[in-house]
Amino acid sequence: MQLSVVIITYNEEANIGRTLQSVQPLVADGKGEIIVVDSGSTDRTVEIAKSHGAKVFVEEWKGYAAQKNSAIDKAEWEWILSLDADECLDVGAAETIQILTSKPDGLTGTELQNLARSRGGDSLDTVETVMAYEEAFDVDSSKKGEDIPLALSGYWFPRKNHFLGRWIKHGGFWPDRKLRLFRRGYGRFDDRAVHETVRLDGHTAKVQRGSIIHHSYPTLSDYIDHMNRYSSLGAEMVVAKGKLRFSFINIVLRPVFTFIYNYFFRLGFLDGREGLLLHLYHAVYVSWKYAKAWELSRTKTTLSS
Repeated sequence: MQLSVVIITYNEEANIGRTLQSVQPLVADGKGEIIVVDSGSTDRTVEIAKSHGAKVFVEEWKGYAAQKNSAIDKAEWEWILSLDADECLDVGAAETIQILTSKPDGLTGTELQNLARSRGGDSLDTVETVMAYEEAFDVDSSKKGEDIPLALSGYWFPRKNHFLGRWIKHGGFWPDRKLRLFRRGYGRFDDRAVHETVRLDGHTAKVQRGSIIHHSYPTLSDYIDHMNRYSSLGAEMVVAKGKLRFSFINIVLRPVFTFIYNYFFRLGFLDGREGLLLHLYHAVYVSWKYAKAWELSRTKTTLSS
């Protein structure tokens, strides 16, 4: 096992302990390391992180992508597992990561089949993990798949998003795959104000076993505060693309269509009252983003004139 777990934090004392506990088996006994880049927490975040053996670096906030890339730059091991502070691994995901990182040069098809048998060949979960390798790699038809090391560069994990304590399974929130495990030197986060993603060199696979648990919004206040902050960042991205006029379509109609599409066509109504509130306020976020973009664009125009 050669794994660096990288996490950025700010006032995450309610979450960080759970997150670090879930990755402890992957880094214990010198098998890996935990890197935490904190942006000046005023609660017990740093104390809790250090109590779990994390290497903590306190740095000025540079933005989501830059902060995460800073954590990646500090990693010393072959594989990087990037998690948010409010995410954790379930048992299946942790076991899958142990399989995926067990050999630096990848596993051949034969080795994967032997591994499946040694862990219980009749296990559907294990077989699906093996299939994730086989289906993700473009194997030359002139060669036998079992003779080719499947040294992939990264892996996508399904993520279970929890809203007000409920796992949201519909409306586009599941499986919500995220590229979280990748080889050091092969992936970095795109420099975006919000919704940053990993840009990766090489082949990837979708993990079939295990999930990342996202304890995102335990209260409505948390969600509203988050959407207020993200809508401002999203507005900056919209304005960066050019001057924006006041748009009835973007501020009024787009949110309505977003709600209808996610709640009805993508079956968000099957998630009960929590689903209704989530999609309702997500539509409000869309309206906020474009209204703030118009306001920001107008302000910049006034200052430049």
